[in-house]
Amino acid sequence: MKVLLRSDVAGIGRRGDIVDVKSGYARNFLLPTGAALVANDTMEIQGASMRKARDVRDDQSREAAEAQRALIEQSSVVVAARAGANGRLFGSVSEADVVNAIRTATNISLDRHMVHMDEHIKEVGMSTVPVTLFDGVVANVTVVVVAK
Repeated sequence: MKVLLRSDVAGIGRRGDIVDVKSGYARNFLLPTGAALVANDTMEIQGASMRKARDVRDDQSREAAEAQRALIEQSSVVVAARAGANGRLFGSVSEADVVNAIRTATNISLDRHMVHMDEHIKEVGMSTVPVTLFDGVVANVTVVVVAK
């Protein structure tokens, strides 16, 4: 069944795309939630205008993300945590701690899911943490963990 997506659907497509999906998926999920419309011949014009609006919005978001990346990368973020005498933390510094420290240092609010850490920081010192601000825009944040 061909549908016109009204919003981004993970694994299917983005807003304004006309995609072919299983009819059950369209009837049971996409159409009732308003995420898609049944496509017909006249929908191509509507889809083109949706794609154009999506591209303009994506360009604006990308520019804002680039500005945020420049601001984040030039500042180092300090996180204070309780540590033992050997420099090992009693707990760990998680994604939420990094987001709070970025908000304090740069006044930029991020979601903790934007921060990608292989494992939490467990020692005092300096670490580099990647933060995905937008699709293709990644800022490398310097996180300095100090003992309280």
